[in-house]
Amino acid sequence: MIFLTVGTQLPFDRLVRAADAWAGDNPTSEIFAQIGHGAYRPRHMRWAAFLPPELFRDRLSSARLVVSHAGIGNLLLALEARKPIVLMPRRADLNEHRNDHQLATVKWLPQLPGVKIVQDAAELRQALASAGWDEPPPLRNDA
Repeated sequence: MIFLTVGTQLPFDRLVRAADAWAGDNPTSEIFAQIGHGAYRPRHMRWAAFLPPELFRDRLSSARLVVSHAGIGNLLLALEARKPIVLMPRRADLNEHRNDHQLATVKWLPQLPGVKIVQDAAELRQALASAGWDEPPPLRNDA
């Protein structure tokens, strides 16, 4: 299962719409999405606006891949659970956030094993189609 999460603060319809389009083209791939306050409602994947913390962790731990906005909390949770993660940063110029701190965050992340950065729907489609997602190594205690 692929677990998509946009966090709890802001909607991220661009990411949800892109994942839903991929799910429509790949009906045998199971995706569950936590979509927040977004206006877009997925048609090709199961979803909930929000999940209680314990259910969120259950979804994350049972996922083979996590797809998320570029929030550091979700990144750390995925790496802690040793799940590969695809991150799409929110962009201020698209009114997805107040500033571009997520773009700044992802600049140093491609060096981490198990982390893939995508900027748009086409790159997300390519990342989801990739085979061979490896489990990231355990986080160091000082991470």
